[in-house]
Amino acid sequence: MSLKMPENMEECVYFTRRVVDNGRIVAWVFREQCPKCKGALMGKPVEKGKIKTRAEEYICPKCKYTVPKEEYEDTLTCNIQYTCPACRFEGEIQVPFKRKKFKGADAVVFECAKCKEKIPVTKKMKRLKE
Repeated sequence: MSLKMPENMEECVYFTRRVVDNGRIVAWVFREQCPKCKGALMGKPVEKGKIKTRAEEYICPKCKYTVPKEEYEDTLTCNIQYTCPACRFEGEIQVPFKRKKFKGADAVVFECAKCKEKIPVTKKMKRLKE
């Protein structure tokens, strides 16, 4: 299986490149078509030319159909290219874009296809000032 990489960030709800111990992860989630009109990709609301990144809903720019953030994100698929930090296996996988708690942090968790090691793609967190 060969995953399609995004051409630009406009196609994505989420994109990240991470180095985890000895491994690497590239994860992305494509935006989906509007379930109502099928004419445009759903996205966060735009006000005065700026995307409202903290908005709690996704809106179709064509027909203005609105879906709550959690409901929309639960239907998405996360595409991941990875090098396993445990066995150095290089693989690709698709998993539901649902974050779960992993060692106290929200993460999309998947297993290495070779050694079954659990690999998290954690949500970026701000460092605390020391």
